[in-house]
Amino acid sequence: MTETILEPDLPIIDPHHHLWDLSAMVPMFPEPYHPFIETLLPVGLYTFDQFNAEVSGSGHNIVGTVFMECGAFYNAAYGEALKTVGEVEFVNGVAAQSASGLYGNSRLCAGIVGHADLMLGSAAGDVLDALQSAAPARFRGIRHQGAWDADLEVLGPPFHAPAGLYQEAKFREGFAELGKRGMTFDAWVLEPQIKDVIELARAFPDQPICLDHCGTPLGIASYKGRLEERFETWRADIQELAKCENVVVKLGGLAMAFCALPDKGPAAGMSSEQLAPMWQPYIQTCIEAFGPKRAMFESNYPVDRWGAGYGVLWNTFKRLTQGASDEEKAALFAGNAARFYGLKDLLD
Repeated sequence: MTETILEPDLPIIDPHHHLWDLSAMVPMFPEPYHPFIETLLPVGLYTFDQFNAEVSGSGHNIVGTVFMECGAFYNAAYGEALKTVGEVEFVNGVAAQSASGLYGNSRLCAGIVGHADLMLGSAAGDVLDALQSAAPARFRGIRHQGAWDADLEVLGPPFHAPAGLYQEAKFREGFAELGKRGMTFDAWVLEPQIKDVIELARAFPDQPICLDHCGTPLGIASYKGRLEERFETWRADIQELAKCENVVVKLGGLAMAFCALPDKGPAAGMSSEQLAPMWQPYIQTCIEAFGPKRAMFESNYPVDRWGAGYGVLWNTFKRLTQGASDEEKAALFAGNAARFYGLKDLLD
C-alpha cells in the first residue's frame, strides 16, 4: 500500500533493522517451520539492495540506520565463539557501500549491533574485542536475546532462549564485560519476561540497555485473543522498568506476527490510519513511562513487513505523535537513537 507521506522532511534514524540471506539460514530451522519462519520465507534475500530500495522509495527522510544482529553471515572458520564476527564484517561492508554516497543520501548501517554469547562469562570480552576490531568506526554493542515462554509454540525452536537467561551468573559475568568497553546492550524478551530486564537493569545501573519492540506483547498460540486481558500487566511492567534510568525503549515491533497487531499478514495491506489505533495504547504507554527522551521509533524491518509496508509504518508512527512538540519528535525519531548509539554526526 502507498499513501501520502506525512512530514517528509522530518529526519529519521531507523535504529533497528536486519539483513540476511534466508536461503543460507533456512537449513538451521527444523521442519515443519514455525509460523514466524513461514512469515519470513517470502522475504528471502534481504541485504543492501533490498533494504536500500525500501528506504529510498519510502518518501521518508531516513538519514541513517542501525543494523541489529540476526544470526546471519556467521563465519564458521573463526570457531564457535568468534563465528559471529563474520556478521559484523559483512555488515561493515554494506555500511561502506552506503557511505560511498553512490546509492543515496541515507547512511545504512551507520551503527552496528552484533552478537556475543555472554554465557562465555569473562571470556566474552575477547569476542567483544574481535567484534569491535571488525568494524572499529561502527560497532556499538550487542544483543543477546533472552526470549522464552513456557508455551513452545509461541517462539519455536530457532528463537527459544533458555529460561531465566538474564539471571544466570555466567551470563552476568559476560554482561559485565560490556561496561568495561562502553558498549550498549539490546534486550529482546517477550512481554511476560520484562521483569527479567528490570532485574538486570537494577543489577547493572550504569549499563545502557535498550528494551526492543515495546517488550513484545503476545497475541499468538496460548496468548491468542488475550492482548486486552494482559494489557494492564504489560503496562505495569513497562512502568516499573522505566524507573531504571539506564534503560531506553524501542517503539515498534508491533507489526510482528507474535503480536497479532494486525493478526493477518504478510504485508497486511492496512493503512496508517488503520494501524495507528491498534498500536496507540502500547506506544503511548511507553512514551508516557520512559518520556520522550528515552524512547525511539524503530522499523524492525523486514520482520515487521508482516503487518506494515516501510512507508506506511513510519506514517503510522507520525500519526501517533501528531500532538507532540517539534523537540519531542526530533528526539523520538532521531535524536535518542543518535545519542544511544553514538550517531550524532548523522544529524549535523
